[in-house]
Amino acid sequence: MNTVAQDLRPGLRDAVPWFGTLARLVLGIVWIVAGSAKITDLEASVRAVRAYRLLPEALAQVVGAGLPPAELLLGVLLVVGLGVRASAVVSALLMAAFVVGIASAWARGLRIDCGCFGDGGELAAGEDPAYGWDLLRDAALLALSVALARWPRGRFGIDGALDARRERRDQEEQ
Repeated sequence: MNTVAQDLRPGLRDAVPWFGTLARLVLGIVWIVAGSAKITDLEASVRAVRAYRLLPEALAQVVGAGLPPAELLLGVLLVVGLGVRASAVVSALLMAAFVVGIASAWARGLRIDCGCFGDGGELAAGEDPAYGWDLLRDAALLALSVALARWPRGRFGIDGALDARRERRDQEEQ
């Protein structure tokens, strides 16, 4: 199995755990902020999902109501460093879905707020969508998620503590 140490030059090896920690914290905080902004107003979250006009009404309601708690859970898992690779994969899948949704809304000429950090839905007269910024932000977070899925180990995470504990136990058994 290829390890990070085999993939990278010696000078970069020491930076990988710090990259993983920074990526975990950035993504985790973004997910927590996004989920927190929507969790207290699930109707607005549903309205934002509905505004994309991509899902049937029943599914838009389920996704709109389920997204905020899922974002909060994902954020907490990333911040504490538990299940980092799986959380990064889920993060990448959600970000990819958001990129597709925003690009689709832009291509179809919809005038909506993405609803990424609350509110969302149709824009008022005279307001312009920020699709370019939304796509750039989500593409960067997607890239960060993919990189974290590839190199999930970092400092100060539960996964790392569990790995160290397993290694100590394995050494004691030998």
